[in-house]
Parts: sequence; structure tokens; C-alpha cells
Amino acid sequence: MFRSRSKDGQDSATQVADAEPQSRDPQAPKGRPTPKRSEAQSQRRTLATPPAGRKEAAKRARETRRTALSRQREALASGDERYLPARDKGPVRRFTRDFVDSKWCVAEFFLPIAVTILILSLMPSLQIKNISLLLWLGVIVMIVLDSFSTAFRLKKALRERFPDESRKGVVGYALMRTLQMRRMRLPKPQVARGERP
Repeated sequence: MFRSRSKDGQDSATQVADAEPQSRDPQAPKGRPTPKRSEAQSQRRTLATPPAGRKEAAKRARETRRTALSRQREALASGDERYLPARDKGPVRRFTRDFVDSKWCVAEFFLPIAVTILILSLMPSLQIKNISLLLWLGVIVMIVLDSFSTAFRLKKALRERFPDESRKGVVGYALMRTLQMRRMRLPKPQVARGERP
């Protein structure tokens, strides 16, 4: 009679202990950066008071969108991974950017070469117009060959460095980056030319 009660008491105590949530290990990473105190306080204030009406809600939405865009612009300039757009996030995309930025590409000079060829084609001389057409053809062939070479080398480097990660769309991302002049690229280049990524 007494034994059954003590067993029941132990069972209920273990059930209560199991029902209580486990406390998180303070040394374990939480998976997100700790916000600054000012950011946390402003978020608490905005969450604590609900918007008075539609205009207030729209105003708050505009402000949050504006702050998110300004963070994103700063991240594009500095290369901060936390606030980059989704298309630029991740180690694979970062390696791709570094791979492209560390090399000279013919495609990045496309715009100045195109302007030069356009000026030559406006000259009255027929020989200069023919030369500009040949230059145009040569530039296109060089860009295509350089793009194939870049894509092949990038695929090989990605297979070696990131065998288990998704590489979908990375080659197109790299080729679009080669078409931009180096100082116009966003996120800004983080490696010097000739430096190994």
C-alpha cells in the first residue's frame, strides 16, 4: 500500500521534470547576431505600442523598409554578410565574388570598348568603319571565350571547395559580375587582383 504511493509519487515527479522546458546552454551559439542596445530598445518600443491607424502602420512599414535598405546598402559597400540581399549571401556566393574579383576579365572592359567602337563607326572614312566592325567582332569572340574559360575554372574550383553545397545559379552570377567594371561591382570587391580567393 505504501510502496505503490511512493512509486506513484516518483512517477509524477519525473513527469513534471520532463514537462519543464530544458534551459539553453549559455555557451551554445544562438544562430543570430546580438542586436545593439539601441536597436533592441527601439524594436521593443515599436512592438509595445500598436499603430493607431492605417497611416501610422504605413509610416512604420516605410521606416522599417528604409532602415533595411540602408543596412543593405552599407553591407553591399562593406561586404557584411548579415545584411546582404539573399542573392549575395552564403559562402559559395562569397567565394564566387572573390574568384571573379581576383582575375582580369575581358567582359569588364566591354563598356569602354563599345563606346570607342561606336565613335569609330561614326567616322566618315569607310576603312575606319570596317576596322570598327572587325574590332566589334573580335571583342565579342574574346568575351565569349573568356566567359567559357571563367565558367569552367569556377565550376572546377567550386566542386573542390564546396562538394556538398548547392551551386545552382552560381555560374550565371559570376558571369554577370564579370560584365560590371570592377569599381562599379556590388558587393564591393574584397580581394586584390592576383590574390587567391
